[in-house]
Amino acid sequence: MSVPHPQPVVGPLTPAAIFLTLTVEPGRESEARAALAGVSGLVRSVGFRAQEGGLSCVTGIGAQFWDRAFGSPRPSGLHPFIALDGGVHHAPSTPGDLFFHIRAVRMDLCFELARQLGDALRGMARIVDEVHGFRYFEARDLLGFVDGTENPAGQLAEGVAITGPDTDHPASSYVIVQKYTHDLEAWERLSVEDQEHAIGRTKLSDIEYPDEDKPANAHIALNVIEDEEGNQRQILRDNMPFGSVGEGTFGTYFIGYAADVTTIETMLERMFIGDPPGTTDRILDFSTALTGALFFVPSQDALDDPDLLDPPSTSDSPTSPGPRDDSLGVGGLRGTPQLGSIPTPGRT
Repeated sequence: MSVPHPQPVVGPLTPAAIFLTLTVEPGRESEARAALAGVSGLVRSVGFRAQEGGLSCVTGIGAQFWDRAFGSPRPSGLHPFIALDGGVHHAPSTPGDLFFHIRAVRMDLCFELARQLGDALRGMARIVDEVHGFRYFEARDLLGFVDGTENPAGQLAEGVAITGPDTDHPASSYVIVQKYTHDLEAWERLSVEDQEHAIGRTKLSDIEYPDEDKPANAHIALNVIEDEEGNQRQILRDNMPFGSVGEGTFGTYFIGYAADVTTIETMLERMFIGDPPGTTDRILDFSTALTGALFFVPSQDALDDPDLLDPPSTSDSPTSPGPRDDSLGVGGLRGTPQLGSIPTPGRT
């Protein structure tokens, strides 16, 4: 039996990204499922024309779409996003059947692939959220702080984000996404020192506070969690700033990958509910979560052949996909890894 390969979850932080969340129209589940097999072909078709652009795409599947389109039980970590209500701060759960995380060194490549995906799924699925992210100076967010300094890199990143061979779906991942907007006027009324206390890190030099100096409600203090043996539980973040000057919208698109989705869920619970309850993340006094969704990221092999996600006995179920030529028709190179992985080391 061949070893499955993961989608390009682990990759460098790129200057540009587009995040697409879609809902699948009722009755179009089989077509949408079959269309997943064509995603890799679209990535190759767009990316091969500018190979230096490092175009890649990660595809996620939501819990409700899984139930409607697949006959097998959900992957162990897949369920609707758990909404959180801490009384003061709220993390909503919003719709999402499919998710595309498109990355490249150029926005034109991201945009072209997003356009092709939208055309290919037209009538089957509707884009309910679209965010264009960009790198902001020294990988800073719009609050002015470097974002992602402690991200794992290399093999450690793979271990954090990709499921192992002894799991129900090897070479897979889970991703949670949230769109936050910031009240920059209120944030900028704080002194730099107060901003640093809110984050737990210096603003200019990006140095983390010693543990004994971090306020209990600092963002870093609440987001560092450990297992029973004292080992830090990590996730792989790929956050990007976004915004509109004309609309006065300034935000951060949070995207976290993990082999164990409970790691991200625990972090969010500590942020919104508090640890102890009531000691919530100070950054939420200036940032509002507008969306929240959880997706399963199948292996590249399973994305290219969604039938691998169902046991053979269910292949003739009412919601099974149609003939293979119902796909996007660009899958002649199915099974070939995507172009796009930029041959650079992981993030710091």
